[in-house]
Amino acid sequence: MNEVRKIDVDEAFTLKRRIEAGGTPMLNSWGCNNEYDALTDVLLGKPDHLRHLATSSLSRKYLRDAPCDVAVAKAQHKELVAAYEHFGVTVHYHEPTPELPMQVYARDSSFMTPYGAVITNMCNWWRRGENFAAIRTYQRLGIPVYDMVTAGLFEGGDFDIIEDGCVLIGCGGERTNEEGAQQVKAWFDKEGWETKLVYFDPFFVHIDLMVVMIAEKLAAVCLDTTPAEVVDWLRAKRIEIIDVPYPDTVTLGCNVMSLGRDRIIAPEHSRTLIEALKARGFEVAEVDMSEISKTGGGIHCMAQALRRAPL
Repeated sequence: MNEVRKIDVDEAFTLKRRIEAGGTPMLNSWGCNNEYDALTDVLLGKPDHLRHLATSSLSRKYLRDAPCDVAVAKAQHKELVAAYEHFGVTVHYHEPTPELPMQVYARDSSFMTPYGAVITNMCNWWRRGENFAAIRTYQRLGIPVYDMVTAGLFEGGDFDIIEDGCVLIGCGGERTNEEGAQQVKAWFDKEGWETKLVYFDPFFVHIDLMVVMIAEKLAAVCLDTTPAEVVDWLRAKRIEIIDVPYPDTVTLGCNVMSLGRDRIIAPEHSRTLIEALKARGFEVAEVDMSEISKTGGGIHCMAQALRRAPL
């Protein structure tokens, strides 16, 4: 169901809500302060026009060895949508168009903050139209834009909120480059956030391939691939780490979506993580993402949280 929430007049749609010097007021009707409060609204992209393109090292590998069965991928996406609906999350969609075959990865073209959405600037030329389409989506939903990345490349999977007022910003040098990462970092420095910028090998695409928050003070992390400085930083914050094995990580097994209240959507093959979560009392919706993920992303990549309600 796509419904526009009633919002305050000062929270109406705008193309730039950010205050240059910082001190931008938080939204009341939309936004999220972290990755683990109760998810009420999520933005997805429909796979109507999905094609398997070479957008990353992972998608290129599958193009060579075992290309995606698009019909199966579309069925798997329906299962993903059903999981959100099962947990009572309102699902909103980008308007699908044939020119945007990778729009199913809704996190790439924007990311949500407590102050509004940020429109990114994607690496692949054939995906940059998704940024413009995202603006139309936020306008239709009545969600203001905080700002737009203009200094360089930046994709939403590299904005990894760790806890309220604290973000891990990834820079692999390809999908997100230093100019884009530094621009985003400067914005949130001015808002008074703690911002940790980390550089990593572009093979791993985005930082949310390796680090995803599960709940308050609990993260799924691939210790084999995540830079040691990030692991030390997380542990200094007393964040418990569930180690996701390398073979699971490179097949998007760490790329899960927290719904809050100890509920998770995870790819069914990520057995180590799933069993660790169940042992901690989490309710896990296990979804087969084996075909659709061949096109270059996982569950977290396919979803942009629009609103999370604090417990």
